[in-house]
Amino acid sequence: MDAGEHYIETVKLTKVFRDFWLRERVTAVSELDLQVGAGEVFGLLGPNGSGKSTALKMILGLLFPTKGRVAVFGRRPTDVRSKARIGFLPEESYLYPFLDARETLDYYGRLFHQPRRQRMRRIDMLLEMVGLKHAAFRRVGEYSKGMQRRIGLAQALINDPDLLILDEPTSGMDPIGTRDFKDLIITLARRGKTVLLASHLLADVEEVCDRVCVLYGGRQRATGDIHDLLAQQDRTQIVTNRLDESTMDKLHSLLAEAGCDFQQITTPRDKLESLFLRIVEEAQAKRLTTSGVQDGGKLAEFLRSGQDVPETGRAVIEQLVHSAKPAQVQPAPPQPIAEPTTQQPAREVLQELTPGPDAPPCAGNKAPDKSAHASGEKRQHQADRSVIDDLLVQDGDGKGT
Repeated sequence: MDAGEHYIETVKLTKVFRDFWLRERVTAVSELDLQVGAGEVFGLLGPNGSGKSTALKMILGLLFPTKGRVAVFGRRPTDVRSKARIGFLPEESYLYPFLDARETLDYYGRLFHQPRRQRMRRIDMLLEMVGLKHAAFRRVGEYSKGMQRRIGLAQALINDPDLLILDEPTSGMDPIGTRDFKDLIITLARRGKTVLLASHLLADVEEVCDRVCVLYGGRQRATGDIHDLLAQQDRTQIVTNRLDESTMDKLHSLLAEAGCDFQQITTPRDKLESLFLRIVEEAQAKRLTTSGVQDGGKLAEFLRSGQDVPETGRAVIEQLVHSAKPAQVQPAPPQPIAEPTTQQPAREVLQELTPGPDAPPCAGNKAPDKSAHASGEKRQHQADRSVIDDLLVQDGDGKGT
């Protein structure tokens, strides 16, 4: 798909919920037209019950529209080929409470058929990124809501998605988590990822979105660039250093000559969020302990570069592979072939096996019957003795005995 094409496109998208008798009960979304381009951060705004979550579920293929059309990556939202490129964080974190953070991320990584080494590497990066590395082995059911939202965000990124869909992502998060979330969205957008964000917290969306769509009653009320929608075209704002009284009088006179109405002079105020974050940063600099969520770490390496192996490590590996040469094997000097030696029977053993004709019978054996078998036994004894004598002669010749 080219960079100029739309990742998400809806045309007259409508969803009507009906009761048991098929009577129209509520129209959640009505004739919604959206186009979300590649690499764009798009905000879907509106109060509770305005149809944001319903619209997201139809885009994901979890709900079928009553009428209208929706396409994701140029395909129907139910096409399974698109699922591997999407990361989704629902409004409620549906997590298994008896699994810890590592087991949870490992489970979602297995759903994408990721190799074990890749899963382990990504899990470590994501836990550090969302600030839950110290609580990796705690059960998810023991997490606070804000911590569950963090692990939910990590599972939405486990497959390094091209399209990230977030439904009320900062719900339950403290200002630290909200600030981390904003920084993460900005960083992902710079990397080229597309983000569709649904929220009713306008301050969270204002700093990260390129374009927004405002919904009310399921209908699209305003859509456009965030700066164009917020700009007050009939006013001019000037920010400068603090002015003294004489300069202020000159400014009054200059504006009066130009026919401008001098409306207000105020001292700029810092945001409460900035004050809160500054206090927390000072506490962290003093290394004060806390059992809550820690400050998030750097962005996961595979989300920054798209590669699970760091570029520096890959360069070293390639250098080692290309520089390696097959070793020159020197032929070993010929060794003299030793003549095979046959182990000869021991003379004493052979003599014991062949007792003389006058030797007494072995214990437990009957005496030979001289009347019946004397001649046969004598011939057999002579034959055995001749064979043994031949072996003894060979043994003597071979060993010089």
